[in-house]
Amino acid sequence: MENGAARTAQPVIVAIDGPSGTGKSSTSKAVAAQLGLSYLDTGAQYRAITWWMVTNGIDLEDPSAIAAVAGKPEIVSGTDPAHPTITVDGVDVAGPIRTQEVTSKVSAVSAVPEVRSRITELQRSLASSAEAGIVVEGRDIGTTVLPDADLKIFLTASPEARAARRSGELKGADVHATREALIKRDAADSSRKTSPLAKAGDAVEVDTTELTLAQVIECVVTLVEEKRAAK
Repeated sequence: MENGAARTAQPVIVAIDGPSGTGKSSTSKAVAAQLGLSYLDTGAQYRAITWWMVTNGIDLEDPSAIAAVAGKPEIVSGTDPAHPTITVDGVDVAGPIRTQEVTSKVSAVSAVPEVRSRITELQRSLASSAEAGIVVEGRDIGTTVLPDADLKIFLTASPEARAARRSGELKGADVHATREALIKRDAADSSRKTSPLAKAGDAVEVDTTELTLAQVIECVVTLVEEKRAAK
């Protein structure tokens, strides 16, 4: 089978889950770019809907208020791994969704079932329309969003390693405070009733604590290529 034939093979859907600070985004983007696949950061979509709610003054202490407007914002995700984009009602929100205010509120908004079903629907339609296939990263992709994904990967790392990476990304962040915030968010995301952060039974777990980003990417690319060859 020539390379050209392999590339026109069945599209491959890859789900990459795990808590924050495990290298999910960097790994997913690089793997998608290397293998010519689309890429979707589902966390950005939850951040986008949270940003919209904060901007519109929705009471985030009240799940029914969040549920009532979950269908309002129009969220569009660009799936090019070299330049992933996200807009809400036509506004580019790639920067604003990364603020501390949005980060601190995203777990509460994400826990609302109406928000999850709305965003899950968006994610499924993007995955099904990706011609060559797609790498989708998040917290519930392998378990809830794409339970039939061709390959499911669950990235883990120690809280210390994750906090060090995350505070490296957040200029001037305090590693201890970052670690506490990560643990708190993990607890919220793992204990929520709707689509908690969880490892699918058929997922391959990759502990990234001792690995460089290049090693994690290489490991995942190999797993995807093996899966693609077997299809």
